[in-house]
Amino acid sequence: MQKSEFTQEEELMIQREFEALLDDYAHTPHRQKVELITHAFNFAHKAHYGVRRLSGEPYIMHPLAVARICVKEIGLGSTSICSALLHDVVEDTDYTEQDIRGLFGDKIAQIVAGLTKISGGVFGDQASEQAENFRKLLLTISDDIRVVLIKIADRLHNMRTLGSQRKDKQYKIAGETQYIYAPLAHRLGLFPIKTELEDLSFKYEHPETWKEINDKLEKIKASKLEDYEVFTAPIRERLTSMGYSFTMKERIKSVYSIWKKMMSKQCAFEDVYDLMAVRIIFTPNESMSEKDQCWMIYSAITEIYRPHPERIRDWISTPKANGYEALHVTVMGKNGEWIEVQIRTDRMHEIAEHGYAAHWKYKTGDSDDGLDKWIQEIKEILAHPEKDAMEFLGNIKLNLYAQEVFVFTPAGELKTLPLGATALDFAFLLHSELGEHCIGAKVNHALVPLSYQLKGGDQVEILTSNSQHPQKEWFKIVTTAKAKSDLNAYFRREERRYIKHGEQLVEDAIQMDKDLAANHDMALARLLTFYEMTQPAELYAQVGQGNIRLNNIHDIVFPKRGWREYIPFMGKKKAEPAKPQSEPTETEQSKPKDGKKNSHAIVLTDENLGKEYMLSHCCHPIPGDEVLGYQDEKGVMHIHKIDCPEAALLKTSYGKRIYSATWNTHRVQSFVETIELKGIDKFGVFIRVLQTISTDFHINMRAINISSDDGIFQGTMEIYVYDKSELEALLKAIRKIENIKDVRRIVES
Repeated sequence: MQKSEFTQEEELMIQREFEALLDDYAHTPHRQKVELITHAFNFAHKAHYGVRRLSGEPYIMHPLAVARICVKEIGLGSTSICSALLHDVVEDTDYTEQDIRGLFGDKIAQIVAGLTKISGGVFGDQASEQAENFRKLLLTISDDIRVVLIKIADRLHNMRTLGSQRKDKQYKIAGETQYIYAPLAHRLGLFPIKTELEDLSFKYEHPETWKEINDKLEKIKASKLEDYEVFTAPIRERLTSMGYSFTMKERIKSVYSIWKKMMSKQCAFEDVYDLMAVRIIFTPNESMSEKDQCWMIYSAITEIYRPHPERIRDWISTPKANGYEALHVTVMGKNGEWIEVQIRTDRMHEIAEHGYAAHWKYKTGDSDDGLDKWIQEIKEILAHPEKDAMEFLGNIKLNLYAQEVFVFTPAGELKTLPLGATALDFAFLLHSELGEHCIGAKVNHALVPLSYQLKGGDQVEILTSNSQHPQKEWFKIVTTAKAKSDLNAYFRREERRYIKHGEQLVEDAIQMDKDLAANHDMALARLLTFYEMTQPAELYAQVGQGNIRLNNIHDIVFPKRGWREYIPFMGKKKAEPAKPQSEPTETEQSKPKDGKKNSHAIVLTDENLGKEYMLSHCCHPIPGDEVLGYQDEKGVMHIHKIDCPEAALLKTSYGKRIYSATWNTHRVQSFVETIELKGIDKFGVFIRVLQTISTDFHINMRAINISSDDGIFQGTMEIYVYDKSELEALLKAIRKIENIKDVRRIVES
């Protein structure tokens, strides 16, 4: 960070921002503690005096902005405002936690200390450090959830000012935000912040795509607002006649959510039909329940507009686990477009905007069951830390960002699981031992396998057997963080048991042979060498599991002939050791046709020109795709598409090894791409496809796999293309062929 004296104009700017903070605070229902907040501001201003951010502005503007987000966008009070103003003082200046405690009390000092522990982003440079840092962040939820809320506000402001950072730094911060902070905001009910974090992450990861969609959105916003006025006029009239005090707001989809819809539906921007939603926020009458009045308004709306029978979401009878309550209905407007209407009371809207966490224990003395249950799940996962830090993060993320399904126990107790959860997930949710001995389930009184995916409203009874024990294949069945954590804990216990049993067997075998007992250490060393192992624990585990038998141990240690002839390890030598788990395993790489790593199709940042690189097989990038480089420990650069899931993990964990990369403008090599086709099986349609590829575009084909069933054909084709633009032009031409219903690029892992 830079350091220099502030100008008079800058001091005025700082003072204006502080006054804006006090104004935001004055418009809240919190008990006003202006003197305490002023004291915290003056202290922070003095501590950070002369320090500047990368953008050149005074550093104190950042804590001020974070404090404003806390009060205005999350709804926090004076304790959080002071903590936000002071959140970087201990980390970046000579002041200590004890100084903060002496001046501002235990609670503010405790929150500032929690924020200091997780400073510098959730993720460190090493996977083990990042996992530990993230554990610290999650553990603060049960201590004081305001630590996490302020940290989210801190990240939001950093994202709003990310333009001053280098490109590789933008990738790291945006990837980290998308992977953890947006899901965390979602889980805590901070929906507007979650949406903005996602949109900003997308903007910095895909700037050209973001601009293209945003420009199109801006062009149609005016017409959408006109549609909004026409659509809402009869609803306003009806609600007014019913005697309600209400407000109505339009909500236009964010660029990121539009892009997600385009990707999931494989459609163009123009085909995303639900760009606008309408939100009704009303003050309920005290004579009736909120739920009844929401349904009365629903009835009034559906008398005016026809509802979509499959697009009703009742989050009032069963609120989401993060506290969200509302009634959603999608209706057909006069112009033939579907429009979603969200019906909320003032109370529901406050929770939807500011999150349930802002109204949690520390404020009211009450607890929210949904939040408490989630925190308990987090604690259970943290009690069994994963050896693989990336697996730990993946498991935690499962708990942050999943749509929910509600199911019932045989006794009628309601349980919440993520969408896609299986019967085995449900067993582990109830109890880890129930999961370990689960052999199946009865769903709605019908027998189903462990892998059965639960549906909303299912009544589930778990069936168990004492002879049943977890299998490694169960990892492919379970989807929840708790189930994965419980399975990992079980297999770690089993591994320790095998090691202990195997050690006893090895020691017994050595002691039973006088020659071996007299040369104990040499005997153990030769056994490790023979089985190509480095640690005794590896040997003990294999012996304990019965994979290695010790009946010819003497001949191995004291061979009469070539000792390599004795291979009793399940009939073969030990398999290659697993790759170390300190870093995500890079998938097999695709190489250019000449077999060399560096084909000069990529231009890397200046400091990495000339480095070897490989095109990652996991996402199969081709020229035209937005890409980045990841440098592994051997110095080899791996090229990934920016939106590749593997790259998302790398960005969050190894930010210092991420580099910007662009494609060489010259067509130096062709790439094999796979396209998938579907259509109506009419005579000549596939011949026309082949003509388009080979005659119109002069593109060579490597493989074709087409099948037809009941008048519909589908299949895949492997073709050679130079870049993304050539591929997209080809796909566009194929789509125009009569009876072709879908054609898309697919990535085969």
